[in-house]
Amino acid sequence: MTATGTTPAKTPQRTSGSVLRSGAVMASGSIVSRATGFVRSAVVVAALGTGLQADGYTVANTVPNILYTLLIGGALNAVFVPELVRAARNHADGGAAYTDRLLTLCTIGLLVLTAVTVVGAPWIVSVYAPDYHGEQADLTIALARYCLPQILFYGLFTLLGQVLNARDRFGAMMWTPVLNNVVIIAVFGIYLGVAAGSDGTLTAAQAQWLGWGTTAGIVVQTLALVPALRAANFRWRPRFDWRGSGLTRPLRAAGWLVLLVLTNQIAYWVVTRLSTATGQHAVEQHVAGGVGYTAYSYAYQLWVVPHGIVTVSLVTALMPRMSRAAADDDLTGVRRDVSYALRTTAAAVVPAVAVLFALAPWVIGAVYGYGRTDGADITAMAGMMMAYAPGLIAYSGQYVLSRAFYAMSDTRTPFLLNLVIAALNAGLCVAAYLLLPVRWAVTGMAGAYSVALFVGFGVTAYVLHRRVSGAAARPALLRSPGLWAQVRLVVASVPAGLLGYLTAHACSGYGDFAAVGAGTVVLLLTVALLAGPLRLREISTVIAAARGRLRRA
Repeated sequence: MTATGTTPAKTPQRTSGSVLRSGAVMASGSIVSRATGFVRSAVVVAALGTGLQADGYTVANTVPNILYTLLIGGALNAVFVPELVRAARNHADGGAAYTDRLLTLCTIGLLVLTAVTVVGAPWIVSVYAPDYHGEQADLTIALARYCLPQILFYGLFTLLGQVLNARDRFGAMMWTPVLNNVVIIAVFGIYLGVAAGSDGTLTAAQAQWLGWGTTAGIVVQTLALVPALRAANFRWRPRFDWRGSGLTRPLRAAGWLVLLVLTNQIAYWVVTRLSTATGQHAVEQHVAGGVGYTAYSYAYQLWVVPHGIVTVSLVTALMPRMSRAAADDDLTGVRRDVSYALRTTAAAVVPAVAVLFALAPWVIGAVYGYGRTDGADITAMAGMMMAYAPGLIAYSGQYVLSRAFYAMSDTRTPFLLNLVIAALNAGLCVAAYLLLPVRWAVTGMAGAYSVALFVGFGVTAYVLHRRVSGAAARPALLRSPGLWAQVRLVVASVPAGLLGYLTAHACSGYGDFAAVGAGTVVLLLTVALLAGPLRLREISTVIAAARGRLRRA
């Protein structure tokens, strides 16, 4: 019942077809965003290389995202949509006043956080890169101060984007990052033109140009959401009447998510500190290629692309429906949506893992093999990519399972489960740093993350199965359609990856792009041929749909 004593009309359940269409819109935007992101990364690497100077920029540009995610971003992403869906169903005004209050409160928090981090930039840099001294430390601190205002705009982008998602409008949040990439490409392109022929050392003016230019990309990305919000008939009116407005519930849920992100960032801090130290040791020992934090970071950015395109897009479209089912105590509906998401995302993610693992040298070369990057750099990043690759299956699955908990307004359980991943990741990374040679230490850290993800995925799947299926169904976990769909996809992808590698190796003389293209085609064709015998229903459905469209065309 609402405050006026009437029962709000239920929002119609979206069908799987509409979820797929929404996911396709977001996936297309994500593909263009990722493609331009590759161009952006290639331009940045061409401008700065993968050495210490590049590490300084990467740390400075990554810290705002880390701090935003650590202190508020994870909470906004996970809490906002379920809370807005619940408010829209239970409030007489459709949740308008509640949304205004929540936006106002979060924006004030973002402003305070941004101001504090800009002032504390020297201390923040010393935490993430304690081995930096002298000019390297000064450059990183200066770049960080130019980049830290991004925290405010990251937050506003997430807040406004989640408002759109709760209203089943998904496209803008996936397409506007393209504008961010275009701005950064232009900024670094101009720098390349101006700095051509120099020794590659950043002057104070050049550092300011790159730092503020990077922040300008986030500003443009955020402002580009305004037309979509107007089209959705949303007008934000700041409200400060928070007392008794029901904001305690999302703040309590957000508290557990802040703790979850904190544990992740402690593990990430371990990786950042050890990988930057490894980069320093590699320079001192004259190890060929960049084997420090920048190589780790760029390999990660490429590794996570299939997840961003497929899993994030589909689950974002599915989240409102899952939240409505949870609000109605429909655990069968939640279970159905989780199984559907696991099976559908795995159909794309598992073959993508095979591509990243089998074709890693050529994929890395095609994306990053420009400018100051040489063959040793490519080899180092390719090894990290291969260590990362298998973990993408668990990473994607963990994302799906955690969103099911969030849809049920349970943020405490994901925090407790995430402790397994964070602790195991940090411990294994320390072991890699201590036990492996400098050349392979960071590669070992990438592999450590994969191992931690699989352990966490297994534990989370067991706990969620108990939650949504009830005590009587607990023994049935091993008969889960989502689990066995992923197993069959892995079985198909092993021979497909081997054939793809052999094809890419045979075509390597024609360049990295030719090798990647030929290897990927053979790999995907092999998976398609095995779809029937292995009962890969999702892939068979895609093939049948493609055949139908070809016939109609």
